[in-house]
Order: sequence, then structure tokens, then C-alpha cells
Amino acid sequence: MTRRLAIIDYGSGNLRSAAKSCERVVREGDLDCEVLVTSDPADLGRASHVLLPGVGAFGDCRRGLDAVGGMVDALRKAVEQDAKPFLGVCVGMQLMATRGLEYGTHEGLGWIDADCVFIAPEDSSLKVPHMGWNDLEILAPEHPVLAGIESGSHAYFVHSYHLDCRDPDTIAAQVDYGHKLTAIVARDNMVGVQFHPEKSQKTGLRLLANFLGWAA
Repeated sequence: MTRRLAIIDYGSGNLRSAAKSCERVVREGDLDCEVLVTSDPADLGRASHVLLPGVGAFGDCRRGLDAVGGMVDALRKAVEQDAKPFLGVCVGMQLMATRGLEYGTHEGLGWIDADCVFIAPEDSSLKVPHMGWNDLEILAPEHPVLAGIESGSHAYFVHSYHLDCRDPDTIAAQVDYGHKLTAIVARDNMVGVQFHPEKSQKTGLRLLANFLGWAA
């Protein structure tokens, strides 16, 4: 059966790079999967997997998503009701939270019981944004999307906010940047990554391949 990945285009996110990375994974893994960048909510109904990217401020991304008529409803149906595998990337992961506290308070999708908060490292020599390579500490090695990704694997980050999760069981990986930052969350058919898979070389490609092969 052909799988269909819908990458949601709502005016925020490095869509072409994300799509190219997914297309590379499909090509190199000889996967039977179509990759589609779309702003049409109907495409989520036809998709088997859904990816929500995001770059910028939480509130701007939420407003952009809301501005695409019917997209939030289609996203909720695909993820909550139809339980399709979902991947949130960077701010796309942050939008999974209860709320974002960047330049005010903004409602999230409410899929992860968390607030999106400023990093504020305890070590004043560490600059914000947290930008560059960092080593993942894997907390849920049994998760299918993390297969073959071990603690110490490198990932590329660019962010000033992260998820402060109230349920530690939803944290699948973290990184150390003055204190522990949430790097990956997972619950049911949903996964979110704070880093950029399309910039994370081997780690990112492996994660995307795992996601496209995941039947949640």
C-alpha cells in the first residue's frame, strides 16, 4: 500500500528542505511513499502520515495555522480521531503543547501537557538561542521512531523556547544546555522533535525513515 506524507504548508517552516529530506529517505530506502507539501486540508484525509513544520515565534505560527481555513479541524481529525502518525518539527512540536509563553500566552493544540517556555540556561555563558549541534539523551529507546538512534547521537538545534512537560513520560529525549531541555516528545501516535531533522544528517534521516515506516 502506498503511503502518503502530507507536509502542512501554513506559511511557516523550511518546507522545501523538509520535503527534500523526506524524498531522499523514500528514494534511498526504496519506500512506497508519496511526499506532498500542501495547504489543502482535504489532503490530510488522504494522507497516511502528517508532518507539521514550524519556524519563528509560537504565536505567529499558531495564527498562520489558524488562517488556513479548515486546517486545524482537519489536523485534529487526522491525529486525534484517525490516529495517523504525526511528526511535529521545531515550532511544529511546540504547537503540540497546552500553551506557548512567547510574547504573551497562546493556545496550543493541547496534545502534550506542557508549556512552551524560554530556555534561560543557568550558566550565563550559554547564549540563547540554543543553536548548533548537541548530543541527544534518549529516554525512550523502545519507541519505533527512535530505532537505531542512541544517546550521544548528534542533532542540530535552533531555538529559544522548549517544552516544559508536566508528564515526564512524554519526554522521549532531552539535551543538556545549562539544564535539561526537551528534545523529543512522544504520546500515542504523535512525536515531536525540537531539532531540525533536515539539518541533522544521519540522525535526522534515520528519524524520518523510522517515522515514514511507522504504523502507529
